[in-house]
Amino acid sequence: MELYELPKIVRKRKRVGRGDASGWGTTAGRGTKGEKSRSGGAKPQYFEGGQMPLVRRLPKRGFKNIFRVEYDVVNVGRLNEVCEDGDRVDILYMMEKNLAKSSKPIKILGDGEISKKLNVVAHAFSKSAKEKIEKAGGSVEVLQ
Repeated sequence: MELYELPKIVRKRKRVGRGDASGWGTTAGRGTKGEKSRSGGAKPQYFEGGQMPLVRRLPKRGFKNIFRVEYDVVNVGRLNEVCEDGDRVDILYMMEKNLAKSSKPIKILGDGEISKKLNVVAHAFSKSAKEKIEKAGGSVEVLQ
């Protein structure tokens, strides 16, 4: 017998508040009176009986900069491994070689060494990356 051949055991859902004869009439299994017997009576988990909740007693910290730009980073060492001498390395080229994803702007960082002459096109460059690419005889082009 296989798992899919086992008989399906499906329990009927409990229909409460459908008369006294059903056994779940009148109070529908909620007991009598009190906060939890009423509709909308359940309090959230963090409720502390009216005491100021811990979440609101603690101070707020820091802020989130809504203008922050998150870059997809590529190091010059990686460009040296993947690219051929004299290549034009733009966004499509980097996506093709699985160096970057299309969703974020690309920033070239200066980790590693570069010996090939490359024409690199990206949204941003670190100072060291720019120097290394130009020192190897390549060029840098910044996209807007």
